[in-house]
Amino acid sequence: MSHSKDQAPSNRVTEASVTADLSQFQHPNTWKGVWQIINSFVPYIALWWLAVVSLRYSYWLTIPIMILAAGFLIRIFIIFHDCGHGSFFRSKLANRIVGTISGILTFTPYDYWRSAHAKHHATSANLDKRGFGDVWMMTVEEYRNASRSKRWQYRLYRNPFVMFGLGPLFIFLVTHRIVRRKANRQERTSVYLTNASIIAIAAILIWAIGIKAYLLVQLPIMFCTLVAGIWLFYVQHQFDGVYWARAEEWDYFKASVLGGSYYRLPAVLNWFTGNIGYHHVHHLNSRIPNYNLPKCHKKIRVFDETPTFGFWTGFKSLRFRLWDEESGALVSFRALKKRRGQFGGDQLAASASPESSE
Repeated sequence: MSHSKDQAPSNRVTEASVTADLSQFQHPNTWKGVWQIINSFVPYIALWWLAVVSLRYSYWLTIPIMILAAGFLIRIFIIFHDCGHGSFFRSKLANRIVGTISGILTFTPYDYWRSAHAKHHATSANLDKRGFGDVWMMTVEEYRNASRSKRWQYRLYRNPFVMFGLGPLFIFLVTHRIVRRKANRQERTSVYLTNASIIAIAAILIWAIGIKAYLLVQLPIMFCTLVAGIWLFYVQHQFDGVYWARAEEWDYFKASVLGGSYYRLPAVLNWFTGNIGYHHVHHLNSRIPNYNLPKCHKKIRVFDETPTFGFWTGFKSLRFRLWDEESGALVSFRALKKRRGQFGGDQLAASASPESSE
């Protein structure tokens, strides 16, 4: 499915009418929020402790427990995510408290992340405002004009083994631990508070169960959670038919409906991921609680034209690496090899790098 930058959904009524239809779903239900906290936090803590206990018998028994615990931690991150958008509770204070606690468990500073994520929503699919909470993406022209070293850096970054192997470690150790220069006082405080809380909790757990047990349980859970999180973020904005446009032509409505995907997951995965697969709905109105996203998708007919793919077909997005402004589509590095006549020797050398997965 492919959309040009000037194409609008054919059955789009008016942005105002769609916005009005969505607004009725953006009011949080306190009891649903409380129930999500209970059925997410309690199982996660129980599974974490069960994983520690299982270490006495066999690590092979511990592994499936940790994977399931990671599933609940993803769900806790969705709660954190909704709090950051002010969509989990009506109360701003309640969102801040629950968001901060959720952030400590997911090792993510609340105010720091919320600020960066808000910029992502405001600039998503805008070619002139890349770099805010998104996956690094170059255009074909930028790649052609880049130095050899920068092309290699980009190819390494986009390599799945690097993105989903080293990426989680980078987020865990750098992105969420170190304050960026332009952060305000509130954002800095959230980073320091989160880091201090993580150290304090780790110290208590290490004192109680030992450093080996703590690391054998906590690190794999965090790694699995981050891999899943990076994948969800990647696949929801990197797919065939995705919308991108320059600032003067960029349209928020199109960026939401066509720039965010409907990742159709099995019911159990939808539950663990807090319906984040309905990413197009979320981007169009981020104030809608996660449990209302499926209802919106079914009711608003314009979403029928949102790019849709299932769990397995989503992996096809891994082959896309560059944005081709001429065709208005994502292309692979392999596609560049078919344009040898348009490249000089230096560019051909970069195209011939040993990335066999493409």
